Amino acid sequence: MRMLKSMTGYGRVSAVTEKMEITVEIKCVNNRYLDCSVRLPRIYSYLEEKIKKCVQNSFSRGKIDVSLTIVETAGQSGEITIDKQLLEGYLSALTQIRDTYHLKDDVTVSGIAKLPDVLTRKQSEVDEDAVWEEIRPVVEQGIKACLQMRIREGEALEKDLSSNLDLLCQMAEQIAALSPISVEKYKARLEEKIREVLSDRQMDESRIITEVALFADRVAVDEEITRLYSHVSQFRNSMHASVPSGRKLDFLTQEMNREINTTGSKCSEVEITRIVVEAKSVLEKIREQVQNVE
Repeated sequence: MRMLKSMTGYGRVSAVTEKMEITVEIKCVNNRYLDCSVRLPRIYSYLEEKIKKCVQNSFSRGKIDVSLTIVETAGQSGEITIDKQLLEGYLSALTQIRDTYHLKDDVTVSGIAKLPDVLTRKQSEVDEDAVWEEIRPVVEQGIKACLQMRIREGEALEKDLSSNLDLLCQMAEQIAALSPISVEKYKARLEEKIREVLSDRQMDESRIITEVALFADRVAVDEEITRLYSHVSQFRNSMHASVPSGRKLDFLTQEMNREINTTGSKCSEVEITRIVVEAKSVLEKIREQVQNVE
């Protein structure tokens, strides 16, 4: 049986291989669709699509940020080259600034080394597939750690949703029980008013029965309550579906809210109105939680 998954998750995994130290950090938050962004060292940019494919195979929804840090071990670095033309341009610009604004000349080797793109590493020929095979297991472990947190968060979501669904069903039962009573109260009020108007004259029982029947039809909520129970049942089943069900749960929440609103518009009984307000509050809690379900 599939467990409900949250879209909130975090995973961090580090590993040391023969050639490099690798750290993968994955953060997930809720999102209507799957949106994956990857940050990694520029020289490993060719891995971005491979990492995204791994993510797409494991997640269906959520805003997912993957951060990859790679530190090569000794002996793996390539040749360092100097872009002399760029360096001369920097020095010329710095000299002009010094002379124009009468500034102290504090140009140093360490300062020059920090200038963008002056020093670059000439990457030796790389076997991209071999590098990926070294990094891939760490990425997969990071994804697994993130998924485990999403499952734990999902368990908490499921308990909360189930508890609120139970409350909603209890309220529906109360409304169903009170609905006939409101009809009886209406009949009693109607008879009392007619007696006041007619005084000694005889009441037309058939007319009262007709009026009460029309009122009962207007305020009948049997269909709304039946559909509400049906939506709740589908909601519970969808929480354990074999596929991600967040969008379906969101739709069912809207439908349950529609039935409660219709019930509230039909019933003028104070007690039923109070229950409807409470039911809408419970549905709002359900709606907020569903936004984070995968």
